Amino acid sequence: MSSPTPPPPCITRPGDPKPSTAGTAANPRALLGDAEFNGVLQTVLDNNPGMDVSTASRIVVEALKFTAAAARFPTVSIAPTREVDEGWHALILHTHLYARLCRRLGRFVHHFPERPDPSRHDPDVMTRTIALIERAGYTPDAGLWTGPSKALISVAANCSHTPVPGGCGPINPGNCATHGGDGT
Repeated sequence: MSSPTPPPPCITRPGDPKPSTAGTAANPRALLGDAEFNGVLQTVLDNNPGMDVSTASRIVVEALKFTAAAARFPTVSIAPTREVDEGWHALILHTHLYARLCRRLGRFVHHFPERPDPSRHDPDVMTRTIALIERAGYTPDAGLWTGPSKALISVAANCSHTPVPGGCGPINPGNCATHGGDGT
């Protein structure tokens, strides 16, 4: 007996990815080669003395998922948690790698940091970010997608992001073709 076909998503637009089904989630680790991933991983470890390799690896993987979702859905305001932002910072510090990653994803994802301010935390942004990561075909690591008062891991990242309604917030993917692929 065959399993039923999953229902279509509630809202789709041209160019939206098809929803993933159980067991077929995309592998964010495949977005980087081993040496590239290990270089970013080492940056997270260097910036967070005492952090174990497993935690740092989870952070880098979530940063890859976040970057892929931001590139795929450029008109929707999303934001990383401080933990995921730590991995995103590490990716960005590897400028050539990050530019190549963004080219592969189809858009350059810019970073606009703000000083942390828990009063700006909007749980709807977190919900939207997690939903778009899932729509991009990934499974979010729930332990790294908590609000600022529930963070399970201490990281060095000292910025936060406040999306603005209408898609004009700190997460601002630009078209690589327009920007020459280098983010400028």
